[in-house]
Amino acid sequence: MYKKNYIALGLMSGSSLDGLDIALVRFQITHQGDTLSLNNILAKWDLLAAETVEFKDNWVQRLQALPNADAKTLWQTHADFGRYMGAIVNTFLKQKNYHPDFIASHGHTVFHHPQQGFTCQIGDGGSIAATTGITTICDFRNTDIALGGQGTPLAPLADKLLFSDHTFCLNIGGIANITCITDDKVAAFDVAPANQVLNWLAQQLGKSYDDKGNIAATGQVDSDLFSRLNSVDYYHKNYPKSIDNQWIKEHFIPIVATANCSVQNKLRTFCEHFGYQLALAVKRIISKEQLQLTDASMIATGGGALNDFLLSCSQKYVNKILPVKIVAPDLLLTQFKEAILMGLMGVLRMERIPNVLHVATGASHDSVGGAVYVP
Repeated sequence: MYKKNYIALGLMSGSSLDGLDIALVRFQITHQGDTLSLNNILAKWDLLAAETVEFKDNWVQRLQALPNADAKTLWQTHADFGRYMGAIVNTFLKQKNYHPDFIASHGHTVFHHPQQGFTCQIGDGGSIAATTGITTICDFRNTDIALGGQGTPLAPLADKLLFSDHTFCLNIGGIANITCITDDKVAAFDVAPANQVLNWLAQQLGKSYDDKGNIAATGQVDSDLFSRLNSVDYYHKNYPKSIDNQWIKEHFIPIVATANCSVQNKLRTFCEHFGYQLALAVKRIISKEQLQLTDASMIATGGGALNDFLLSCSQKYVNKILPVKIVAPDLLLTQFKEAILMGLMGVLRMERIPNVLHVATGASHDSVGGAVYVP
């Protein structure tokens, strides 16, 4: 039997721009057999510490402006953001008095165009490593895209190894993705935009976000907006498929922005739309994978899992397809699942075990993603 322990520091900068999620995790990897593979390993884990560090206003502005920046500005920000994250990590580790074996950083997505063969997550791993003195792993998506995959979703890895006691795993961040794992089948894809749109609407009212969905709950459904949102081409494509941040800004938010109704009604309509599309996603998975499910559970994580009204809309529509209980775990797991995932991906990268699943991304085969920078 092979057994190895790691202390990993996972970093996640999501599309909702609410800050840098940091998760310090102890992993124990055990496997039976002659070769290491995803099929014969057991991953035990313990969350040691976690924190979200809000981005300074100037960094929010810089990150928002990057899709339209020139090449020199993009590359300068790439290096600067790496040093900025490194400084945040140094402060965090000094407070927690830990020294991890490595840092695994997702980076901040600026472009994601798998059909054109590229993705771009900034936050230079070399700069993080140099600033912290700790080996840093980043660029987890690139190999998968080079192999013809979408480079996303990455979450099925954690869903398979850490949360396999649930039929469905839903992560509601700036974009929401779903995973379904039954026996030897894995289905996963991006469901719909989520917090990117909800937060954008809340900001029209001077709020950073709609706490628990309380504002949305006061609105009414606008049938025209509901119909227009559900007519978006993406929803009619089969999986594997993924959503790009820039696509949301260019093609999705304009539909919401031009709707002739109040912000409260837009929030309500979007929550209903999200629940409707989640139900269709569940239905599509059951049909395509030919699943026979009589009882199922769905774990909801990410910032959107704290939106009670969004979850109630989701539960209402999903129940029309299948009796599924949507549950939110403890607060730390709800908020830091993606950062925990980064740590897990880093562990598998260090062990040279595939950490991106082709059945979820559409690539030609599983891959070991991640570029390693040693200070």
